[in-house]
Amino acid sequence: MTMNDFNKIFANYVDEINKAAAYYVSADAFKGRESSGLEAMLDAMAYSLGNGGKRIRPVLTLEFCRLCGGDYRAAIPFAIGAEMIHTYSLIHDDLPCMDNDDMRRGKPSSHKVYGEANALLAGDGLLTLAFETVLSADVSADKKAKAALELAKAAGVSGMIGGQVMDLSNEGKKVSLDEIRATDRLKTGEMIRVAAVMGCIAAGADSEKIAAAEKYCENIGLAFQIVDDILDVTSDDATLGKPVGSDSQNRKSTYVSHLGVEKSSEYARQITEEAKAALDIFGSEGEFLSELADRLSERKN
Repeated sequence: MTMNDFNKIFANYVDEINKAAAYYVSADAFKGRESSGLEAMLDAMAYSLGNGGKRIRPVLTLEFCRLCGGDYRAAIPFAIGAEMIHTYSLIHDDLPCMDNDDMRRGKPSSHKVYGEANALLAGDGLLTLAFETVLSADVSADKKAKAALELAKAAGVSGMIGGQVMDLSNEGKKVSLDEIRATDRLKTGEMIRVAAVMGCIAAGADSEKIAAAEKYCENIGLAFQIVDDILDVTSDDATLGKPVGSDSQNRKSTYVSHLGVEKSSEYARQITEEAKAALDIFGSEGEFLSELADRLSERKN
């Protein structure tokens, strides 16, 4: 796959995702349910949901749907549901009671624009709207139920939230690489995994293809977090779009604090190759995801 081919496919997916995301937090989507409270919340929700980002999770949903023989357009509500939950988690992460970050993706964090209470509620709004969106998909009731259940488990206390709790408890302590991996598997990896799995569900994929998707995502999710740790010490605020150096400031154990930058980079490359190997079941059709894995491991922000 040429760079131009990849860029075209990725840009098409992102365009579809952005248009759908804007609709689901617009007044048009809530006709008949208008209120002043709704209007204020939709503004805050749209601010964060529309604030760029790589859109990796929803892209995975759409591409795995296509890869497993489905029409990726049918999976758009699943993709947006995953992105809404990812966005809510970022809003809450930035709050003073959590990471206390004033910038996100190069813009003021939600609580700096709307205040802490409304930022908290905007996150809550996106969390609940995510499930309304998933359950509005034009697929069978069985597929919607399976997708919603997988999303709830991945986002909840045995998934992303559990990982966040572990991450907070790790601050100021020396923890092992195994503990860091276990934390990242939940905090970051579960939402990446479920995004792909929902795409497979939308397409009616078999268990073998779902397992391959999970293996791919387990590895790119881990590589993604390793690169995050590297960028936290090698990048700058302008390039990254958020404050750097927070890991060392919070005395947090990371891949870099254990392995150093060079060995962490080698580790990220190794597991990226493992991710790409998981795509063998899809043959040449897996080229887009193979290229995506490489790009994520080489990213600068």
